[in-house]
Amino acid sequence: MSRIVVLGSINMDLVNHVAEFPKPGETVHGRGVEFLPGGKGANQAVAASLAGGGVEMIGAVGRDSFAQPLLDSLRERGVGTDGVLAKDGTSGLAFITVSDAGENEIILSEGSNGQVTPEDVGEERLAGASAIILQNEIPWEANVHAMKLARQAGAKVIYNPAPVRPIPAEAYTLVDLLVVNETEAEGLSGIPVADASDARRAAAELIARGAGGVLVTLGSKGSYYAESGADEDGLFTPARKVRAVDTTAAGDTFIGAFAAAAAEGRPPAEALAFATAASSITVTRKGAQASIPRREEIEEVLAAEAK
Repeated sequence: MSRIVVLGSINMDLVNHVAEFPKPGETVHGRGVEFLPGGKGANQAVAASLAGGGVEMIGAVGRDSFAQPLLDSLRERGVGTDGVLAKDGTSGLAFITVSDAGENEIILSEGSNGQVTPEDVGEERLAGASAIILQNEIPWEANVHAMKLARQAGAKVIYNPAPVRPIPAEAYTLVDLLVVNETEAEGLSGIPVADASDARRAAAELIARGAGGVLVTLGSKGSYYAESGADEDGLFTPARKVRAVDTTAAGDTFIGAFAAAAAEGRPPAEALAFATAASSITVTRKGAQASIPRREEIEEVLAAEAK
């Protein structure tokens, strides 16, 4: 089993369901609050683990009542937590509103995630790893340090720059695969992305800056994948048609499942189909980590489609 390291955020999601999102100044009735373990880093770690990867998490929780449930959720789903440290203050919190249409709005309070330092990411954490997955919900200094360590260790860097912010020019060359949605692709490349053709142009721009490959997720329209130096025109994978209940963690599921499949040596087209099936299951369920499917469920979907 290939070993995948995930460095990133660990949050408790406070989820409120509403009929429609409130307009500015408007008060609407919620249907109760749920406390669900989440965070982009933790979600991606769970997705990779449930998809069959051997996963270790590096991150931080606070010294509060949320810390233990957050750790328990990772461990119960097969994620190693020796690299998760306790920091003073609160754990990361995400205040999520989900509408009846299945869309979500999220406010992040970084808490302990903002205290992750380069020193928390030691060389020993990356020894023997095939890949490391990173996001933007911890300080940039820790991310770039991990990228450099990964290069030295021979581990591939899979970077999901969300929430989006500019990437220093020199950092692109440290990234083996840049994974972005439409908004992030536009934010980085300056090219508006609405379809696969736009995604192709945005990916070409990001590869020109030094990224080894780019994967643009397009929600219900599918995804586009391109590699530096490849002769082909990239790979477009259509999305599966399902009824979305909650899109929370759909992108994280896609990334984790893709990383697990790629770590097994599956070719990109096969890994993309696997990730697409995984995320299509996630959106039919409520919650973040609770909605992420196991490998057997993903394989069942793929087997049914192959008939």
